[in-house]
Amino acid sequence: MERLKMLLPGLAVVLLAAIYFSIFTVNERERVILFRLGEIVRSDFEPGLHFKMPVINNVRKFDSRIHTAEAEPERYLTAEKKNVIVDSFVKWRIKNVADYYRSMGGDELRANQRLYQIVKDGLRGEFGKRTIKDVISGDRAKIMEVLTVTANQQAHQFGIEVIDVRLRRVDLPKEVSLSVFQRMQAERERVAKDLRARGAEAAERIRADADRQRSVILAEAYREAEHTRGQGDAQAAAIYAKAFGSDAEFYSLYRSLNAYKNTFRDKGDILVLDPGADFFKYFKSPNPGGARSSGK
Repeated sequence: MERLKMLLPGLAVVLLAAIYFSIFTVNERERVILFRLGEIVRSDFEPGLHFKMPVINNVRKFDSRIHTAEAEPERYLTAEKKNVIVDSFVKWRIKNVADYYRSMGGDELRANQRLYQIVKDGLRGEFGKRTIKDVISGDRAKIMEVLTVTANQQAHQFGIEVIDVRLRRVDLPKEVSLSVFQRMQAERERVAKDLRARGAEAAERIRADADRQRSVILAEAYREAEHTRGQGDAQAAAIYAKAFGSDAEFYSLYRSLNAYKNTFRDKGDILVLDPGADFFKYFKSPNPGGARSSGK
């Protein structure tokens, strides 16, 4: 009896140790594989408390959260045989833990390297079908979508699900960037020159049309002015003729007086003429034609 009492603590410790090594827990962030002497027995454990045989069985746990596979930026050739530098990454997680263990040995680093090799092959194929303009701006979203689907199909055999493939940055090499910038600058200068030439052509057209309209307006104005002047001259001649016909002697006197007024405007004016000239006839007699008029 005393010997049994002495053995009870030891038996309790052994029992507790057996229970401790027979129980394992699985949380929602883990995938678990149960081995029996190195052979996979089960891998579909739900989160919670589970049991195993001590010594015979052992458990290995893997993180089932999303992992990120990154690598150094790589160079790829486009359809024009131009190099571009691409920085990308892959988001993935374990889908089938048994296949993941068999193919990758449960090594996350090895899985990252294998996935990135798949993505590199896909990038090489997609970039080889597109121009620099397409891969830099136009088709980036489509490239990422295609790569995600392709990489997920290939990674399925490894027990891996590819969540997303992203292109972080697509750049030109430094030696190419300068030449591309120079070409872009030359193209912009060509467009600017073309626009300036079109503007100058339009300006010349507008200027020529304005000059033509000016010439037409001036010609029409001159024609109308000459027409009006002609009408005025005709009316003036008619008035003069009518006035002359009404009283020729008075008209002659009136014109002579205007001539005297314009000739002797200033006191210092001098006029050298024959005193017997007709210009002075009204100085000799206020009615030089009176005798003729009375004779009639």
